[in-house]
Amino acid sequence: MPAQSLAWPVRLSAWIMVGFIFLPFLIVIPVSFTDRTYLSLPQHALSLTHYEDLLHDHDWMLALGRSAIIAIASTICAVLLGSLCAFGTWRLPPGRARWVQSIMLLPLIIPTVVLGLAFYRSWVDLGISNSYFGVVLAHTITSLPYVFITVSAALSHVDPRLEMAAQNLGASVRQTLTWVLVPVVMPGILSGALFAFVHSFDELIIVLFITSRGLDTLPKKMWMSLEDDLTPIIACVAVLLGLLTLALLLLNLVLRSRAEQTQTA
Repeated sequence: MPAQSLAWPVRLSAWIMVGFIFLPFLIVIPVSFTDRTYLSLPQHALSLTHYEDLLHDHDWMLALGRSAIIAIASTICAVLLGSLCAFGTWRLPPGRARWVQSIMLLPLIIPTVVLGLAFYRSWVDLGISNSYFGVVLAHTITSLPYVFITVSAALSHVDPRLEMAAQNLGASVRQTLTWVLVPVVMPGILSGALFAFVHSFDELIIVLFITSRGLDTLPKKMWMSLEDDLTPIIACVAVLLGLLTLALLLLNLVLRSRAEQTQTA
């Protein structure tokens, strides 16, 4: 069968998948502007009342601040550790590299509920449950695979002779890593940072296991509101989270394109 005859079914399937993913988000947008006091579509007119209530609600803003702090801290740790592990694995023989890759992918393979239970048991013994440090550490561990995968994918296109040439010219291992390898794989590092940040900012199950009501992140606050006080503010938060994800995605694309232009210049 000619390739052109297969093009339109593939494109149609792709657009169907895109619609399936974005349709719930498109429905939430008008709900967030409802003029009613419960979750529903607007009846008479669009209203910004619930967005104003969100901005003036101390608990919601506090949860947003906690999520931002935890996400930034865990992203920085995950980028540093995941990138260093990817660089180290890149230098290993293929047999040993596969073992390291398998270990690094475990947080993605193990069910999140099992991870949450394991973190809960371990964090209680270590005395770091219901603490910022405990949540940041858990999110760093679960974010490592995203950074490791993206940086490893970027390193797969790097010629090993580039590192050898830098060292032959007198560069130390640290200088080679800082001035040669890191700029080359910067698009992979930026993508890993994006995935790590979104994962931490949106993570709920592990937070439910290792925190109590004294440490509410934004996803946990949304979960508790669904159980205790169901208001259109939840739709407003969902819209803002969606817009934040899209903004980060566009920022990542811009930074990646600039990094690639710098490499080719």
